[in-house]
Amino acid sequence: MSSVKPFTRVKGVAAPFFLADINTDILMPSNWNIAHPDRLGDGLMRLWRFDAEGREIAGFVLNEPRYQAPRFLIAGPNFGTGSSRETAVWALLQFGIRAVIAPNFGEIFEENAFQNGLLPIRLPLDVARQLAEQMETAARPELCVDLEKGRIETAEGHHISFDIAPDRRHALLQGLDATLVIRSFATDIAAFQEADRRLRPWIYAR
Repeated sequence: MSSVKPFTRVKGVAAPFFLADINTDILMPSNWNIAHPDRLGDGLMRLWRFDAEGREIAGFVLNEPRYQAPRFLIAGPNFGTGSSRETAVWALLQFGIRAVIAPNFGEIFEENAFQNGLLPIRLPLDVARQLAEQMETAARPELCVDLEKGRIETAEGHHISFDIAPDRRHALLQGLDATLVIRSFATDIAAFQEADRRLRPWIYAR
């Protein structure tokens, strides 16, 4: 059974966080990563959300009442750069975030996101910035992300289209992790092995 939750149509609060070059150490500080592996959601951007005494830092977007329990994060360019820390993705998911919208992502972060059921949505820089600005002033800072239709819907009824590779889209819609994706090709794999066994029997000889 996969631990990845299917992503079809998700609606909720969108927190504007339009800063560039947010790396995985900001998302998941190394000391929290080591000390609290069972509470990664609490550690998300820990050094930006809380002071040294554990008090919330006023004014930080994820601490503001209107952005509580966000389902989406609207970020700036190069989101998730830095190390290959997969726990950065786990922290976002455990915090309740199902999709990050940004102009582009760190390559390893983006791969980790897809593998774990976090939807990374790429939008042009100006479109992403405008969407973040809309969430800053909207009466209801909410969005709906419809992966089946490939679009973001605002509370005002506007639509923004986005593209996801077909294989990635299928895995997210079905809630398939990497192992289940491979298993879905079991018939094709078996057919290849049977044909290859006839062509190169020496490879399979014991």
